[in-house]
Amino acid sequence: MRNHRLRILWVELIESLYMVWDSIKANKLRTFLTLLGIIVGVFSIIVVMTGIRVLQKSMEETLSFLGTNTFQINKYPSVIIGGSSRWAKYRNRKDITFEQALYVAKNAKLPEAVAVEGWTGPKIIQFGEVKTNPNILLYGETPEGFTTNNWIVQEGRALFEDDVEFSRFVIVLGANVVKKLFQNVDPIGKEVKVDGYTFKVVGVLKEKGGLFGSAFDNIAIIPLSTFLNLYGKNRNLTILVKAKNQELYGETVEEVVALLRKIRNVQPGQENDFEVESNETLIKQFNDLTFAVKVGALVVSMIALVAAGVGIMNIMLVSVTERTREIGIRKAVGATKRNILTQFLLEAFLLSQFGGMIGIILGIIGGNVLAFMLKVKPIIPYDWVVAGFLICAFVGMIFGVYPAWKAASVDPVESLRYE
Repeated sequence: MRNHRLRILWVELIESLYMVWDSIKANKLRTFLTLLGIIVGVFSIIVVMTGIRVLQKSMEETLSFLGTNTFQINKYPSVIIGGSSRWAKYRNRKDITFEQALYVAKNAKLPEAVAVEGWTGPKIIQFGEVKTNPNILLYGETPEGFTTNNWIVQEGRALFEDDVEFSRFVIVLGANVVKKLFQNVDPIGKEVKVDGYTFKVVGVLKEKGGLFGSAFDNIAIIPLSTFLNLYGKNRNLTILVKAKNQELYGETVEEVVALLRKIRNVQPGQENDFEVESNETLIKQFNDLTFAVKVGALVVSMIALVAAGVGIMNIMLVSVTERTREIGIRKAVGATKRNILTQFLLEAFLLSQFGGMIGIILGIIGGNVLAFMLKVKPIIPYDWVVAGFLICAFVGMIFGVYPAWKAASVDPVESLRYE
């Protein structure tokens, strides 16, 4: 008996699907207008979420510029959220001086490497008559900076301790600088000019890439002592520290922070007057920024989907009115209220799902245009694809209930008289 009932339900479902399909084919323009709202709503969700996932992936690769188990200490945080009062808080901090950084480097026992760096720019680097664009960051660095910054020397050598001790005019160039200045020419041993000063090229970095134009390859590195002599010793510097391993990472951070608090006279109970950042904290800051964008996109898209749901309900009501005589004939030959209700609910459900599917496909394609531009692997946000289908199902069922109920409640006698 139970199997017989299930078979009857299955036959009724198949029959309803055929009738829905016939109705969709017979009213192509109305179907298109119904789908349009759903497509736009789902597309807006998926394209934004896909785009943000692509941007996050690219940013995670870009922000992971520090070496493994490495953190940096700055006067300012890399990302500042807030108005002028937040800026004033950081601006009023004391600079991290060379003497303070040197104190940390000499007294810290746990780190594998402690580097000190400063930077200025953007600069133009010139070789003969050829010049780079004015977008090169010039770093003053100690030799340990190559380890802490995860810089890999592809040709030549890195900086040596003697380069810093004797303030030599030597320079290591980023990949983009070499591509611009030394086409078909070996750069090692050549001389380039920066701000009128002549430097000998001793090394070339392996290409690293970066967001929006390989920013981490538009760099040049000179000895820190040379940098300070040329661009001023009274300036803010950055301390970069690499722990020996992950197990000692936390203790290393605590030791370096304690040493810096001591040399900067930060009293017990007072918050640090400097920022400690790692790859993880930088990525977290970026994700916090994109969270508001996600919420905003979701709210706008849900409004669009609600509007699309209202459109589905209105068009379905028109469909019920147009098909009043058809409904009456079906009831006259034995269709039950459940059969009519199933037919119209299925129509609303399938329309919303079909529209959702188109919106999802277009959204994934649209979002991955950004992946193509940023040269990262395409991303499919599977969780949001599932969410898109569920949202469409919800919209279709909720806004299809009233038209379906109204169709199922039509009086067969009155409907047969309807013209």
